[in-house]
Amino acid sequence: MTQAATLTQQQLQRVLDYLRTRRHYKRNRAIILLTHYAMLRVGEVAALRYCDVLEADGQVKAETTLTAAQTKGKKGRKIWFAEKVRAELAAYVVAHKPKQLTQPLFYTQRSDGFTANTLTHIVNGIYKGAGISGATSHSGRRTGLTNLAERGVGVRTLMALAGHSNMATTQRYIDLRPAMLKAAVELV
Repeated sequence: MTQAATLTQQQLQRVLDYLRTRRHYKRNRAIILLTHYAMLRVGEVAALRYCDVLEADGQVKAETTLTAAQTKGKKGRKIWFAEKVRAELAAYVVAHKPKQLTQPLFYTQRSDGFTANTLTHIVNGIYKGAGISGATSHSGRRTGLTNLAERGVGVRTLMALAGHSNMATTQRYIDLRPAMLKAAVELV
């Protein structure tokens, strides 16, 4: 089975431009960017509740802890939200105010929370609609980890951000792009 494609910044922008033309723009934009910038799995995005991302005063949290039920592998993990993710979440929350903080952050037209499977189909459809070949619901996670590796972030830090307990798993996520290889040989 081939791995999900990693996206260039131009491809990610094409996805975001495509979303601007579709229904549920803010919701889908926030979902895509959580996979790219917070490196969340689609199942983790589907499991998010408002209380996971909002402080009691309504401000977006800088970090949160997902429970074992919300993650893969049946163990909780800490998630950090970069400033650009917090800005996206704040814009989403303004447009979609919660009735209760315990309700799902992202919901369907029937106001139900997404299942991981349904959200996977939606994300895959977004990439297909934007014309990004080989991209899947795992592309954001792989892209985020690859981008950090290209900037010199160590594999142990990447492991922590991805919630992996095995370094080999994290290393499989990192795509070797030509620019990375060229930069490496220039170090000789």
